Amino acid sequence: QVQLVESGGGLVQAGGSLRLSCAASGLTFSSYDMGWFRQGPGKEREFVAAITWGGEVIWYADSVEGRFTISRDNTENTVHLQMKSLKPEDTAVYYCAGRLRERRGSPTEEGRYDYWGQGNQVTVSS
Repeated sequence: QVQLVESGGGLVQAGGSLRLSCAASGLTFSSYDMGWFRQGPGKEREFVAAITWGGEVIWYADSVEGRFTISRDNTENTVHLQMKSLKPEDTAVYYCAGRLRERRGSPTEEGRYDYWGQGNQVTVSS
């Protein structure tokens, strides 16, 4: 059974920081590209960041470029999203997702992922 579990969300003031983590089990973690997506109130789920299976290539949404950092630790089967300079518009449920590295298509596309976590709430107050 494949399981992705997000943690680290919560309440933070605008300008503050949070670090999200995603722990994976039931899969060979190093065989998967990993990504973060989010869904804000009244919005569709959108791409945030992604990292290839070996960490060679990283993608960011324009809205988070320069503020968020994605990383992974294949020895601990975890992927992280360090979020800095948070804005109220970053308020959303954040999801981690995994896709087999041989998967076709861009890691920025939601439909190209095989497994999803349950989500973790991030709320940024002003």
